[in-house]
Amino acid sequence: MAVRFNVQFSDDLNEELDKVVQESESSKAEILRKALQLFLAAREGKKRGLKVGLVEPKTHKLETEIIGL
Repeated sequence: MAVRFNVQFSDDLNEELDKVVQESESSKAEILRKALQLFLAAREGKKRGLKVGLVEPKTHKLETEIIGL
């Protein structure tokens, strides 16, 4: 079963979402589903004591830690 709901975004956030949709050739719904999956994975990792962030692929160094999730 699927659930449908409405979400309100600021104009700025909606413009950013539109850019992502164009760049990825995907729908807003698909982008939001992926964002929620990423959030859930991050939350689960944090529960296990892991950090969430951006890693430099060659050195595997954590370049930016994402906090507040």
